[in-house]
Amino acid sequence: MSEGTRKMRRLRVASGGGGGSSKANASGAIADEWSSGGRGIGARIRGVNVGILDEQVLVLVFRALNWDPQALCSVARVSRRLRAVAERVLWRELCASRAPRMVSALTTGPSASSGSGRVGGGWPALAKLLLFCCGAAGAGVRGHFAPVSRFSKTSGRSFLSRRCGGDLLYVSDPCEHAAAADDEDVGAYRGVFRGFMRSRTRACLVGGRAPLDPCVRCPYCGARVWSVTAAGLAPRSACRRLGAHEGRLEYFVCVSGHLHGSCWLARLSSSDGEDSESDDGRFTAADSDDGHMEL
Repeated sequence: MSEGTRKMRRLRVASGGGGGSSKANASGAIADEWSSGGRGIGARIRGVNVGILDEQVLVLVFRALNWDPQALCSVARVSRRLRAVAERVLWRELCASRAPRMVSALTTGPSASSGSGRVGGGWPALAKLLLFCCGAAGAGVRGHFAPVSRFSKTSGRSFLSRRCGGDLLYVSDPCEHAAAADDEDVGAYRGVFRGFMRSRTRACLVGGRAPLDPCVRCPYCGARVWSVTAAGLAPRSACRRLGAHEGRLEYFVCVSGHLHGSCWLARLSSSDGEDSESDDGRFTAADSDDGHMEL
């Protein structure tokens, strides 16, 4: 006989005899059992949370809300339990709904984190990376909510040196901003590695004894970062891919595998613009399976 069944029988006997005081005590015992969270009879019998803490109910609610990130943030601030459910389930489902192919690629394969469907830095950090442009602090550009973003593993290959070409990296298109004290435009971009702990990029940074930047932190998970540019691992193809001035690109990668950076964008002539449009067409066709999100 299970422990839950024995307790239910004891409560039934207590409520069956002994007058009003016994009934009151039994009612109090039942209330205590059900209000004790995971330790109560209900949790042991059902094996799941109840009411608003039921994960399946929350998933259905947020699916109906089209995974509104602002509503999810509000719910996660209500209590520790709701925050735990959000971190474990809801942020993951939001990421999968926004960029299903990208999330699938990040969580599968031999280099994925522990091979268990997890991502470096956690699901809340990945959701923030998908939906938030970190701006460019050096150019006075503040971060902002980015309702439409396109992440490409083809773009990611342009950010990998030859010796790190086997890594899988998704990088967004640059988010263009007018610089506060200059006539030029600044491009801010972000990205994420699959299985960064096992990546060649991390091995090169650690093997080359690249120092962690003392001033910069990851805007998505708060971890410390390496300057890939200072470590000499930023290829010229990254500038060409972004349309940036040679040597005016900076990007960082944190210990969890989140990438962020900025560059000064070159002004294109009309002939360059025509070439760029044809290139964009080819890249779009090649990256049709990459992450594209629109809220």
